[in-house]
Amino acid sequence: MARQFQTPLALFCFLLMSTVLINGSQAAGIITVYWGQDGREGTFAEACATGYYGIVNIAFLYKFGGGRTPTINLAGHCEPANNNGCTRFSDEIKACQNQGIKVMLSIGGSTTNEYSLSSAEDARNVANYLWNNFLWGQSASRPLGDAVLDGIDFDIEGDSKHWDELATTLSKLSNDANKKVYLTAAPQCPFPDAALKDALATGLFDYVWVQFYNNPGCEYRGNADNLKSSWTNQWTTIQAGQIFLGLPASKDAAGSGYTEPDKINTEVLPYIKGSSKYGGVMLWNRYQDKLNGYSPAIKPHV
Repeated sequence: MARQFQTPLALFCFLLMSTVLINGSQAAGIITVYWGQDGREGTFAEACATGYYGIVNIAFLYKFGGGRTPTINLAGHCEPANNNGCTRFSDEIKACQNQGIKVMLSIGGSTTNEYSLSSAEDARNVANYLWNNFLWGQSASRPLGDAVLDGIDFDIEGDSKHWDELATTLSKLSNDANKKVYLTAAPQCPFPDAALKDALATGLFDYVWVQFYNNPGCEYRGNADNLKSSWTNQWTTIQAGQIFLGLPASKDAAGSGYTEPDKINTEVLPYIKGSSKYGGVMLWNRYQDKLNGYSPAIKPHV
């Protein structure tokens, strides 16, 4: 039966409520996940087919900069140096994108001795490599084939120099080509992040998923007080499109900071969803999420 409005005021109130629900702080978020660092996690296509994720980060381009030959490592899923062994993922990436899921290439990771940027010129060179080999540019040796990824994720845990210049150059390439390239980042929750402070200060990042784990001072520790304080007073103050709550998907996924889904659903998400910058939840990683069922447990609340 169609809704009947008896007065103009009733109609006005309904439209106002509808606008709040659609555009306001309680809008639904998405889950983003890291895939590629455990051969037991299943295929890329399977991750996308779950329906849990709005963004999937392919991890990692772990070696680059400082004269190193850029190298991707997908933990046994493929061997990029073996006759373009990872190009077979191109069709799966395109199929994932056709479902409305964004696909990022995550650069960096925990092997901090394998990547760095030695100068502004080095940052520009790496940006051009990323553009030509994973984004809208052209290269004869694209590691993931001809699929055009949606953006670059900065999972930088080492030296802090020149990441702002990398972000700036990628943004310029995107603007010059009139092709949207998303920039995302995964800083640690102690604020400001030691490695990504200058990069985040550019204001160029669309999504920032803060790692609220492996950091006792700002992770969930029996209660959510420190996490909430860090979220409200620090991370939501940065100039970025959306901020995500980064969590380990199981006890084995991180050294500390794992929080049971029911506590996230009742103690954390209702609070952080009050922020206009709330974007959703990031999980590390797909394999642990598959084992523990974290995504389906929190998705209705995200």
